[in-house]
Amino acid sequence: MRKHVIAYLHTHWDREWYREFEVFRLRLLRVFDNVLDMLSKNRIPCFYFDGQTSALDDYLEMRPQMRDLVLMFIKQKKLFIGPFYCLVDEFLTDKTVFEKNLEIGLKEAQKYGCKDFIGYLADTFGHSQNIPEILRDFGIDKCIVWRGCGDFPSEFSWCGMDTVNLVRGYFNDVFSINAPVEKKAELLKSNLDKIAAKSGNVLLLPIGADHLGVETDIDDQIKAVNELLKEDYYIRLGSPFDYFKRVGDRFKDFEWNDEIRDNSKTFTLQGCYSSRLDLKRENVECTYLMDLASRFVRQQKETAYDTTLEYAYKMLIQNQAHDSICGCSTDDVHSENLTRYKKIKQVANTIINELKFKNHFEEKKILNLSGREFTGVVEFQSAKKIEGYDRIDFEKGFDEYLLADTQRIPVTEDYTNIYTYLASVENLKPDEVEYLMPAINQTDLQVTNTSLENSNMCLKIENGKIFVNGVEFSLIDFADLGDSYNFGPKADDNGTEFRVLRSKIALNTPSRASLKIDFEGAWDVISLIVSLDKNAGFLHFKFGWINSQKNHLLTAAFRLRNPIREVFSEDMNQLIRRKFEPDYDIRKNLPTEKGIEVKNNTAPMQRGFLIDEEGNNLGCVTKGLTQYEVFQNRIYIPVLRATGVISNPQNPARTTPAGPPIEVNSLQQIGKNTAEFYVFFGNHNAFNDVLNQVYNYIVV
Repeated sequence: MRKHVIAYLHTHWDREWYREFEVFRLRLLRVFDNVLDMLSKNRIPCFYFDGQTSALDDYLEMRPQMRDLVLMFIKQKKLFIGPFYCLVDEFLTDKTVFEKNLEIGLKEAQKYGCKDFIGYLADTFGHSQNIPEILRDFGIDKCIVWRGCGDFPSEFSWCGMDTVNLVRGYFNDVFSINAPVEKKAELLKSNLDKIAAKSGNVLLLPIGADHLGVETDIDDQIKAVNELLKEDYYIRLGSPFDYFKRVGDRFKDFEWNDEIRDNSKTFTLQGCYSSRLDLKRENVECTYLMDLASRFVRQQKETAYDTTLEYAYKMLIQNQAHDSICGCSTDDVHSENLTRYKKIKQVANTIINELKFKNHFEEKKILNLSGREFTGVVEFQSAKKIEGYDRIDFEKGFDEYLLADTQRIPVTEDYTNIYTYLASVENLKPDEVEYLMPAINQTDLQVTNTSLENSNMCLKIENGKIFVNGVEFSLIDFADLGDSYNFGPKADDNGTEFRVLRSKIALNTPSRASLKIDFEGAWDVISLIVSLDKNAGFLHFKFGWINSQKNHLLTAAFRLRNPIREVFSEDMNQLIRRKFEPDYDIRKNLPTEKGIEVKNNTAPMQRGFLIDEEGNNLGCVTKGLTQYEVFQNRIYIPVLRATGVISNPQNPARTTPAGPPIEVNSLQQIGKNTAEFYVFFGNHNAFNDVLNQVYNYIVV
């Protein structure tokens, strides 16, 4: 029986990747000029613009005269845009920003007149199980995915949502290659046979690829190919919406109610979550600084900042596109990313400071924006010398209130010491403002040159080993023969453990105590400041060092009592359960056949993880460390992954390139590096309490 193929024309548009944004935008002008011309001449029935509105904004900023034509085609349902503002990586965004992405994208798409939407996620590196629920909240009832689906059929129900698996991916450039029609028909039949094996009598075929224009004779080519495929397939140009209408109830035949990260059939490129950790740190800081600014604006019932907040959120979302936040673009692209992050922080901090000034908040107050009751030690800054508080640091600068006052300008004499103090907060309810209490000398802290403890936590250095509540902690370095996409392990590499060189007291106050621990390995000395607050249930680890070495993976490792079989990871602002095979060894399973990406025991996380199983308990909240690995009874947190090429053809973990082999020196992360996380022991409530302490208050 001859099967019906609905083919849709598209281009997958990375705003930036192996070329910079402005370079790709000039290409976009040529690609989309041609699309509009072909729509105008009825050479093609419709065009699907990659599920995002940012590309259309980028186009119309340079081609404002084409706006009316674009509006007409959208109204006629010949051009489909949205629902996203930008196609972001699903595991390196959080729920708030992902929802903001949909909110902005839908608003813009509807402004242009588009009313039909699909959760189009054709090239993200795996899929979060929380996506369908978020899409439904925005009125979207269908989805298209690809990477991570394993042996899924073409149609399935994903967490209750009708979802299409692009069995052969979105990348199909057969009609653009220089070959006779017979060869094109042969290649198409091979692809369609594979799709048909997972489909019913109606197939979905994407026609397009990364930054690829539509062939001007595409309709004639399809007619010619159909003549050669007439015994098996009939290809008709249409849209994904046509396909959803035709396949009926097939979605009910297979259900999947988990995340989608199986890399047995498609690359999921898990090394991205530890590439360019400088970007990840900035992304996390900006995400939660913007969230604090937005919540402060809502709490104060201000509306004047709405446009400014959206402007900054657009920059943040642009930076979360998968080739940007994943760290697999050129050095120039990532330099632009870092500049955007700086601008985002400037906007968010200025909004916070202006609101503090406008509402006449006095210093030594705290505003709880967490939604949970807050107790703990907090830091605040002041240009004044204030008695009764533990002073821990100072820097040069201007008083923030002076900078926010438009009736004054700072002069030379105003450039002064800005002091950092510690203060205590107890049982502060959500959205409440309270005076900060001076430090009370009663404390449960004890510190020596080799130990740091209070009534909840204990760190000890014994015989050159570090133990946190009895759990061994170490720094272990591995060779990395990979690239920006995949960690490339060396087959016989067991890692090199850094040794504790020395330790000493770095801070000793009633509110906070710190140890400075220096580690020495085969290369650089790495310094760690471990801090503990009075009565706190967590330790704060902050590393700083100068990286001088290339092609290696530096990890912070915790050795638990038993093999680790289950880890809860934060995903879209909630903890999800992941299962692991603790004895699986990536180094003993490196692929030899072409087209294989090695199975691994790594996983992405947003702000942290929790191990809470019988005999094993450990929690970690991080500031921009977004991956972990399980092996036997150890959990490894990459604090630096240094490689030097976007896609290495000799990567032992992946036998087919995932991108161009462009050398990118900054990927080696040579120079100053930092890493920061918090360690605790407890359950889900403890995880939320630590998040609350780290991310959710403003001193006003």
